Amino acid sequence: MILNHTVTGSGAPVVLIHSGVTDLRMWEPLAGLAEHFTLVAPDLRGFGQSPVPEADETWSNGRDVLALMDHLEIETAAVVGSSYGGRVALEVATLAPERVRRLVLLCSALAGTDPTESVKAYGAKEEGLLEAGDVDGASRLNAETWLGPEADKAAHDLVFDMQRRAFEVQMAAEEVEPTEVDVDLSRLTMPTTIYFGAHDFDYFEQIARHLHEHIPGSELVGLPWAGHMPALERPAEMTTRLTEALSTG
Repeated sequence: MILNHTVTGSGAPVVLIHSGVTDLRMWEPLAGLAEHFTLVAPDLRGFGQSPVPEADETWSNGRDVLALMDHLEIETAAVVGSSYGGRVALEVATLAPERVRRLVLLCSALAGTDPTESVKAYGAKEEGLLEAGDVDGASRLNAETWLGPEADKAAHDLVFDMQRRAFEVQMAAEEVEPTEVDVDLSRLTMPTTIYFGAHDFDYFEQIARHLHEHIPGSELVGLPWAGHMPALERPAEMTTRLTEALSTG
């Protein structure tokens, strides 16, 4: 299956991988990047317009992204991942490091890291709302939790809609987990920029610092104003930052 996706702009290709509470629409506020790059934004399986896999299907997010690159005849690309999308970006870079020109990780997740108490508390609250059948409440919780203090109403409405859509797609199908890719950070020698937000969960700053320590030559950038999704909180600033990062290396 080829992931649902959009292709916009012109120039060197950049693959944008969305977070786990959004879909490809999260990148719409960064449309200015298309003035400099060809932007490929997929919906991962179970998000947006990409369906959940069949129950007997073996699959992985990282291989799905590489298959999309093959489909679009993209040999190499810069890869930008937000949160869960950062985890997927790390899979792509591990599976085929020669195909990733540059890596940018925005408040990235990382497989195999134990959640902190604050993340556990959030997860318990979300689970309680879903068990009670309050999908709207769970969607609002995610928008309130993952967006930082500078996010406007439009950002909150967009995250609510994207999370609501993900719940609809995933809850209507049998849960099928992807095959995990063993990420080897020492193999990631491409230029890498790692962002974390001061208003995010402590869990993600810990991951950012771990990634910086173990990815050779990586750059670590703290954003004092940001929550978990800086691309939706200060899209103009992040468009500038990403344009600069993606234009080097």
